[in-house]
Amino acid sequence: MIAQINPNYIKTRPMKAITRFISYAFFEGRPATTKGRWINPIVFSLLKAITTNNSKYRTVEKPIFILGTGRSGTTILGIVLSMHREVGYLNEPKAIWHLIHPHEDIIGNYAQDDAKYRLTAEDTTSEMCHRARQMFGAYLTATRSKRLVDKYPELIFRVDFVRALFRDARFVFLARNGWDTCHSIANWSQRLGIHIKNEKHDWWGIDDRKWRLLVEQLVKTDPVFSEAADEIQCFEKHLDRAAIEWIVTMQEGLRLLQALPDCVHLVRFEDLTAKPDETLAELSSFCQLSEDNTFRKYARQTLQPVPARKPFDIHPKIAPIFHEMMEKLRYNSY
Repeated sequence: MIAQINPNYIKTRPMKAITRFISYAFFEGRPATTKGRWINPIVFSLLKAITTNNSKYRTVEKPIFILGTGRSGTTILGIVLSMHREVGYLNEPKAIWHLIHPHEDIIGNYAQDDAKYRLTAEDTTSEMCHRARQMFGAYLTATRSKRLVDKYPELIFRVDFVRALFRDARFVFLARNGWDTCHSIANWSQRLGIHIKNEKHDWWGIDDRKWRLLVEQLVKTDPVFSEAADEIQCFEKHLDRAAIEWIVTMQEGLRLLQALPDCVHLVRFEDLTAKPDETLAELSSFCQLSEDNTFRKYARQTLQPVPARKPFDIHPKIAPIFHEMMEKLRYNSY
């Protein structure tokens, strides 16, 4: 489904389909494991031209960033928010972020240079701020949108960096049951993982680049994993790796909620799908989005509860940590 557009999306607000196509074709870029990567040189040429000209674009005010673990519902939340009349939605615009910071590419989509899982305010420069405001401002101008929604789950480890670029940013931390998230990650990687020119491209990056960076930069620096780090490094099963990614991401999200309650808002996937009106009303209030009945109607049509997945056998070294995190998030650990 190109740009996550379906017939109901087009029927609800036809102009939104054009906005999504502009986002998909000219601003997001095509990452590894996806088709259409031939368009990337065009996208990068356009984005570089935007950053080097002196055009005055729309000011980026109170941008909204959707964070969490991939395969936890971040995409469907982004698509639902994209229906709001004020919103322009970018689905993981990694081309933009790669041009903002040359060492943010943990997957290896566009470069094989050193990469950082975490970025802080100290990693920003005035030039990065200029590039970010120009590219996102140009996007808002091109789509005639007032508010930016950017879904890029890994930004959860870069909140301070993003806040240095956009002081008034809002962050939506999406949490989902660990069993369901891990199953979804494993299934995605098994289904869509490919080999290209002797390289493996799957959920864990090109030839496990993302997995290695996650272990080296997040797991080995975290006291929670101090007794298991060496064994974790050798994990090969998708479910075991997914459990690690889910734990470190949920842990970071809870830390952010405590440290930055004024700009970070928790949405539970289960609440989003079971109680969309109530959940989106709270989210809209937090993000200061105006009332929009068409947006709310589309959400009710689109969001449906998803059957829970069964628990799986977790590696014994990390099982206690996983179950503890499930309980912290008020999920049934068993």
